[in-house]
Amino acid sequence: MEYKTLLQIANDFESPVYVYDSEKIGTQYKRLTSAFSKVKTLKINYAVKALSNISILKLFKSLGSGLDTVSIQEVKLGLKAGFSPDQIIYTPNGVSLEEIEMAAELGVQINIDNLSILEQFGTRHPKTPVCIRINPHVMAGGNTNISVGHIDSKFGISIHQIPHLLRIIENTKMNINGIHMHTGSDILDIDVFLYASEILFDTALHFKDLEFIDFGSGFKVPYKEGDIETNIEELGEKLTKRFNAFCKKYGRELTLAFEPGKFLVSEAGVFLTKVNVVKQTTSTVFAQVDSGFNHLIRPMLYGSQHEIINISNPKGRERFYSVVGYICETDTFANNRRIKEITEGDILCFQNAGAYCYSMASNYNSRYRPAEVLWHNKKAHLIRKRETFDDIIHNQVEIDLGSK
Repeated sequence: MEYKTLLQIANDFESPVYVYDSEKIGTQYKRLTSAFSKVKTLKINYAVKALSNISILKLFKSLGSGLDTVSIQEVKLGLKAGFSPDQIIYTPNGVSLEEIEMAAELGVQINIDNLSILEQFGTRHPKTPVCIRINPHVMAGGNTNISVGHIDSKFGISIHQIPHLLRIIENTKMNINGIHMHTGSDILDIDVFLYASEILFDTALHFKDLEFIDFGSGFKVPYKEGDIETNIEELGEKLTKRFNAFCKKYGRELTLAFEPGKFLVSEAGVFLTKVNVVKQTTSTVFAQVDSGFNHLIRPMLYGSQHEIINISNPKGRERFYSVVGYICETDTFANNRRIKEITEGDILCFQNAGAYCYSMASNYNSRYRPAEVLWHNKKAHLIRKRETFDDIIHNQVEIDLGSK
């Protein structure tokens, strides 16, 4: 989107505001499906947790995507958005047996990642198709906060527990129709991913009635100029060759599934904030914006770097700024970053704000969560209204403390 368009959106819908470009989402989706075009049956399940606005889910439905969900609430969002149960896979972690049974009653694909729940569910519902999430003990990225395939991860059933897993399946006679892995975000080395895939292929041979193999996702996107990203085209070529060979060995065609989130929506989103104050200290120039980690926590939580552009003065001279928020905590978005000269009232644009940004927002300091806008067919559509004070107190229950 052009800066002029973004400035108009900030003016029309006020700041702070999240803006998503539907065309970019479509481009990323097509890029992924094209990379695996030589697979007979491919299924892309968009990871709802990345960006769960119902209008975004409807957009993915129009593209032909399924959904990857991690909570019963996300399952219900998917159904409300028009997805049929067979288009949704439910992959929770650490939830109760009761929640998994609720999801099963809705008819979605169940994916279980621990032996205890697997045995309990298999004993009670042996005919319900179940996918098993395996931990391959392969660390995809360098950040343990977002890499979930390492040996100390809480996610998945360890490959070293396969004998125990097979005993449970034999004893319960449960129906295993899929096998799954997810190594985590920011896959840098395709060969590491392929190595983990070989572990999944070997594990799959233990199960005779599989319908699909789910390779998770975690594809890296560039966050700054010159940043590296996962080479999807190379991965598509290499993994397709191995997957097709495995299907021949297995004896029938299986579905190859992925569950991308960040890859599909990260670059499609921006976050627009207004500069409230430019504050000069003895050593630093602070640009203080009308937001904080209540709206965008990733830089503080993960150390993520979002490029920040002053779209009000894109041709100005560069100066060093520390961009901070209005929360009564340390909410630093950028330290001593080179940005075009900033004055109070300017609009700053945070790039790569489509994934795990609004979905992790809160009401800390009793601040309102911002609006969301979808840029679709050259027009700005409001897809979530900005919160009001009524939203803050909506679920609070006032009691009379004066009476005895």
